Amino acid sequence: MDARLAAFNNRHIGERAFLVANGPSLNRMDLGFLRRENVIGLNKIFLGLRKFKFYPKYYVAVNEKVIQQAAGEIKKLNCVKFIGERGAAFVPEDALTYHVVTRNRQQRFYHDISEGVHEGWTVTYAALQIAYYLGFKEIIIIGLDHRYQYSGQPDEAKRLDGPDPNHFCPDYFGYGQTWDNPNLARSEESYRIARQEYEKAGRRIWDATVDGACTVFDKIDYRKFANHR
Repeated sequence: MDARLAAFNNRHIGERAFLVANGPSLNRMDLGFLRRENVIGLNKIFLGLRKFKFYPKYYVAVNEKVIQQAAGEIKKLNCVKFIGERGAAFVPEDALTYHVVTRNRQQRFYHDISEGVHEGWTVTYAALQIAYYLGFKEIIIIGLDHRYQYSGQPDEAKRLDGPDPNHFCPDYFGYGQTWDNPNLARSEESYRIARQEYEKAGRRIWDATVDGACTVFDKIDYRKFANHR
């Protein structure tokens, strides 16, 4: 067992966390309330932190392209960072940075991240395994728009020459960067497994995305939390 990762086991037992994906719907939300919450940010969320007025407690990135493109900004993040080992050469371990083994075979949901996490065709799935290990009882997902404009086949690497229409910032993968086309069918398989594993343990995943297209998780209005003082 990785002793550094083991220190996170059940650190937040019984608590809730907001898992912030990176869809355009974030631009339609008032996210200042997240300053009072446990937040897990994904991939290039750093592009919106000043605008959205919150800062994550945890950060997750497992896609090698994302980690390579964003290495400089990831290193600057002042929060605990879980980085897929395929990006280890770009973002080495340090006091706040932890490498996790990423897998696409063997078991589909890892309860113990010191053994690895399944990538599940979406960083959101990797983050759900990490959140489970941290002990969170309730996860509220936002920014999971689950709809994309793209050409080619799922999982195909593509260069995006214009602005990025699929994320909250046009610079996200835009203007000459390469990204991997989404695989929504496989992502949904992963989400169903995550829902099953959470509910088996008496935990819950909610989808509070504004106008999100994912139908796997039960929906909830994020303003329920934003308006609570």
